[in-house]
Amino acid sequence: MKPSAGSLLVATPILADPNFARTVILVVEHDDAQGSLGVVLNRPTDIEIEAALPDWETSVVGPPVLFSGGPVEPSALLGLTRESGGGTHMAALEDGPGENAELRLFSGYAGWGPGQLEAEIAEQAWWVLPAEPGDAFAAQPENLWYEVLGRQRGRLAWYRHYPDDPALN
Repeated sequence: MKPSAGSLLVATPILADPNFARTVILVVEHDDAQGSLGVVLNRPTDIEIEAALPDWETSVVGPPVLFSGGPVEPSALLGLTRESGGGTHMAALEDGPGENAELRLFSGYAGWGPGQLEAEIAEQAWWVLPAEPGDAFAAQPENLWYEVLGRQRGRLAWYRHYPDDPALN
């Protein structure tokens, strides 16, 4: 499977970069000429929405915290919203909280230049997998890496049991 908007990038155990170890990224934009942009779905922070962005508190689905979307532009605020039909897309945040049915807020994002993501996939840093409608709004996002791998078929599902540090196994 090739990366495309709406697909997941799941970090393989060999990806040693601490920014991306055991992450699940929703690809938001992918263009061969422009590169790719995504948000890390399973890195909730300790920053509560109520404290940081009180106007947004009632729009955000649990957990009610800001998520670390990735290492690029950590001061940028991005949002994902899920429509009643189940589709997930970037939320327009410029006008403040609106009538978003479900919203999750991210500080920063993950970005790749043209060909960079494809090279990392070829180096086996990422698995490209289909997303399910609830992935972007998982109630327990810290378990998403294990859950996404667990629903795969064959050997890929085994990786959900891969130890954090195989040397300690």
